[in-house]
Amino acid sequence: MRRLQVVVIYTLIAIGLAWFFESQATTTVIFVRHAEKAGGGDDDPGLSVVGQRRAAELARQLVDADVVPGVGVDAVYSTSYRRSVQTAQPVADALDLPVLTYNAADTEVFLEDVVREYKGKIILVVGHSDTVPQMIANMGASKSVPPIADDEYDNIYLVSIPWFGKTKTIRLRYGEPYIP
Repeated sequence: MRRLQVVVIYTLIAIGLAWFFESQATTTVIFVRHAEKAGGGDDDPGLSVVGQRRAAELARQLVDADVVPGVGVDAVYSTSYRRSVQTAQPVADALDLPVLTYNAADTEVFLEDVVREYKGKIILVVGHSDTVPQMIANMGASKSVPPIADDEYDNIYLVSIPWFGKTKTIRLRYGEPYIP
């Protein structure tokens, strides 16, 4: 009887510890600027042909974002601008996820909600040249993200937020390279 009690107690402790460490997993937020927009006088332009190719390449890069089969990007967010939604849509379509929108004017509350709601998950956020560096800095990641030039579209920023320790930022490039 005593031996059974000890086994049950150790099992409960092991389950409790496993739950605790799983719930404290690293959250990863992937930030990109929308792809190349179409020219013209439209107030809310969509993507150009080059931008459509870049959005397709983003989907190709992120469809298998996690090394665990069947697990990858858990949520896709975009501003409501056509160019941003059209950049996010191929990723969302490939993963059978909706494109959720956020208010680009109030990113602090949005990011707090994302980190709380998607703890331990991978989230894609499509933004703009003026908001992406600001959002990365607001997450406690690198405050020295260089400004994004008007014609620079090839950055992917990976922000890892561990349950304990320092938030880290990694910058990668994809698609047609930016040449200053």
